[in-house]
Amino acid sequence: MKIQEFITFRLVKSEDLNHHGTLFAGRSAEWFVEAGFIAAAHYLKPENIVCVKIHGLLFTQPVKRGEIVKFISQPAYTGKTSIIVYIKMLSSENNDIVVDGFITFVNVNSFGKPEAHNIILDIQTDYEKQLYELAKNLVKQKSK
Repeated sequence: MKIQEFITFRLVKSEDLNHHGTLFAGRSAEWFVEAGFIAAAHYLKPENIVCVKIHGLLFTQPVKRGEIVKFISQPAYTGKTSIIVYIKMLSSENNDIVVDGFITFVNVNSFGKPEAHNIILDIQTDYEKQLYELAKNLVKQKSK
């Protein structure tokens, strides 16, 4: 299946701030998972998707009230029942990556048990290959 990028935006409002007056990491994580879910839902039925792991978020700069952040998400790897999505959040101030990482979602049946999804990604570009290898290494780490 062809890999697609999905873009979502969020306006950082007063209620999204921490005690330093910058974007609260918890709110960022919420939006991060949502952006990843949107990408996964393009490939799987939304009602069958569960988030099982957020693979480390590294914040590189603060985000201030009034900024619009942009999330770009795309699938990077598929297993038998899982799909790993790569997400990056960019600042509207300078278009730098503020935070990025991977999330593993699993396809489940109506009883909540993992179920095969039969999705094979059509990895073509060097960038897609790089993300695939990074995500594949996350799977290897899990199995150790």
